[in-house]
Amino acid sequence: GPAPDTSLPQELEEARGWRGVRELEPLGGSVLRWGGLLLPERPPYSAAAFRFELRFSPRHPLAPPHVTLRTPILHPAVGANGRVCQPLTAPDHWSPHVTALHGGSRAVAGRGIRRVPPARPTLTPPAVLQDLLLLLEDPAAAAAAPGALRPELARELAADPRRFLLRAEEHARRHGERRPGGE
Repeated sequence: GPAPDTSLPQELEEARGWRGVRELEPLGGSVLRWGGLLLPERPPYSAAAFRFELRFSPRHPLAPPHVTLRTPILHPAVGANGRVCQPLTAPDHWSPHVTALHGGSRAVAGRGIRRVPPARPTLTPPAVLQDLLLLLEDPAAAAAAPGALRPELARELAADPRRFLLRAEEHARRHGERRPGGE
């Protein structure tokens, strides 16, 4: 198959400098698999850190990466198995010119996908991580977008937002990882 994109090691270093993620490392000695902790800053998920795995295609950046949350989370866009419904990385929305830290597509409640111009013409994985953090921090927008992986959570959030947010925060405290350094 094609050789892995040689920019991934540089992008890993760039992503390590971003404050939304900690403990970012290649997994299993492969630059095509990254693992780390995601640190949401807004309730209800700011009570914990969430371990994730980011897997790149050997065809990167022509094919989108896939994100899996390894830490359980109550979120309409995250399946019980940790699979994330992230519009940015959907094959029909993916562009090799999306940068992994800066730019891409963003779901806007009630308006579907809106293109955001890329900050630079190469794809860098940090944009995928930033977009993931935005997705996690706005469960209402994720619930309003088509294709929620957990429609029952989307319905609960729409019917009783306060109850959902309290349940999601309690779940994060119980099942999430400790935030490094008390962050």
